Amino acid sequence: MNAPQRHNSFRLDSYWMPFTANRQFKASPRLLARAEGMYYTSDDNRQILDGTAGLWCVNAGHGRREIAEAVGRQLSTMDYAPSFQMGHPIAFEFAERLAAIAPGGPSADLDHVFFTGSGSESVDTALKMAIAYQRAIGQGTRTRLIGRERGYHGVGFGGVTVGGILNNRRVFPQLPGADHLRHTHDPVRNAFVKGQPEHGAELADDLERLVALHGAETIAAVIVEPVAGSTGVLIPPKGYLERLRAICDRHGILLIFDEVITGFGRLGAPFAVDYFGVVPDLVTTAKGLTNGAIPMGAVFASRKVHDALMQGPESQIELFHGYTYSGHPAACAAGLATLSIYRQEGLLTRAAEIESYWHEAIHTLKGLPNVIDIRTIGLIAGIELESRAGAPGSRAYDAFVDCFEKGLLIRVTGDIIALSPPLIIEKPQIDAIIETLSDALKRVA
Repeated sequence: MNAPQRHNSFRLDSYWMPFTANRQFKASPRLLARAEGMYYTSDDNRQILDGTAGLWCVNAGHGRREIAEAVGRQLSTMDYAPSFQMGHPIAFEFAERLAAIAPGGPSADLDHVFFTGSGSESVDTALKMAIAYQRAIGQGTRTRLIGRERGYHGVGFGGVTVGGILNNRRVFPQLPGADHLRHTHDPVRNAFVKGQPEHGAELADDLERLVALHGAETIAAVIVEPVAGSTGVLIPPKGYLERLRAICDRHGILLIFDEVITGFGRLGAPFAVDYFGVVPDLVTTAKGLTNGAIPMGAVFASRKVHDALMQGPESQIELFHGYTYSGHPAACAAGLATLSIYRQEGLLTRAAEIESYWHEAIHTLKGLPNVIDIRTIGLIAGIELESRAGAPGSRAYDAFVDCFEKGLLIRVTGDIIALSPPLIIEKPQIDAIIETLSDALKRVA
């Protein structure tokens, strides 16, 4: 057995880290100690430019005093209150504020909010809502869930089932009956695209194949990320989401958008629903909901879904579902403060203002060693690298380590580099990202 690993005054071996090669990390740890604005500070006092908004979540930048003070006030007033058969005012206030900016605006009717503790919980909640809805309208045979290859919907058993990442599914059993659409990534026809690619709307017709295979009467819902983030920034082709919506309508299937990443300004609109103009029946959110300050998620449900369940005796629980931390007071306080920052600083649309500069800057990386594709939309970028023979993922990982050592935090998935900086980023910081990443790509060539 290896001796316990130490770093300064504490041991590293007790913490079993998520989505991390623990032994590799603990042999050469990267520790972040402080954060403010666009920057982290490492434990050895180096400034690290945040090119990923933490994990796609710190949209308003780090160290926002307004959020910390709001949480502090709430903890001093009431640290926790149950949400089962009880309530507290701040949860209703936060839900009302969210409903006022709900995806798609007033005409979309996505104005009923169910609070969760994370994106994974939001996904499992939406999937259960979809099945419950179908049962409530007399379609109890509709229990099948359809996801998409290369989709990521968290790590609950429901999310893993509809997700399409092999390593997330390999070891764990899934819910029975689920199936998957083909993914939309087509580098042959859509390489080096800014915004939505031209080719691939017909891939939505894959849902018709699954309807023919399983029968529409068995399918409750389809869930997709409008822009797939965790599998490498896969952007929907023009017309794809519209076509998917139409097929769902034709067969009585609910459509769920997973906006855990795209929600709260990432694309230059409040939600992807607004950006693409396609309205689903349920929208899952988390991350930017509280600027990453307190764990929290929320599901926006359409009136159609909500009202279908508001039947039967008034004393009856309509949806047997919920979490201990649904509508947690401190999380609601963080969320309200976050919404105020978004409104005051115009952050829900700021990405649209800087999008052109961002796209042009990112695409200057074309032609560097091993760069085989670049994809950009809103304030997101995916840079795909050619894999090393026999060592997939190693080139991007080396670039990740190199960038960190030079003062830049990026995210990698396989051999794809993903960038999603805080929405407060300025042009000189974009330039710094490009310079550091460009040098790293040359060094790992």
